[in-house]
Amino acid sequence: MAHARAAGGTARVAAARGGILRPRIHGVQTDSETRCVHYRTPLDVIAIRMKCCGVYYACKDCHDALAGHAIQLWSASERDEIAVLCGVCGTEMTIRQYLECAGVCPACAAPLNPGCRHHHHFYFEVAPSECKDGPISCTGI
Repeated sequence: MAHARAAGGTARVAAARGGILRPRIHGVQTDSETRCVHYRTPLDVIAIRMKCCGVYYACKDCHDALAGHAIQLWSASERDEIAVLCGVCGTEMTIRQYLECAGVCPACAAPLNPGCRHHHHFYFEVAPSECKDGPISCTGI
């Protein structure tokens, strides 16, 4: 298996699609666009590189099932870290790019699940001032 240098370390590459080498996505019953057993709609096409282990997972529930440790939040000061992957085109985004992308991949314009904003607080430290939909999508910092 080939290795590629990624922000935060070396990522194992599991597949090449469209000439793009992609990091391996961990998860339960994942498909080629990062959907998993927990989130399978056509819009569920991102994976998150977890701060705690530097590994991409399809979702928090897949991490909980497979990782053997708790998720750590990316802090607000780490918004420029590459930590989100578009499952459609394979583009890796910074946390800032993802949080500011208005629900579409900035590289390929694939629509992303707008409901994911309600889960940001599982992965990223989110300030109340960043909450667009009320406290359900945020935790205070």
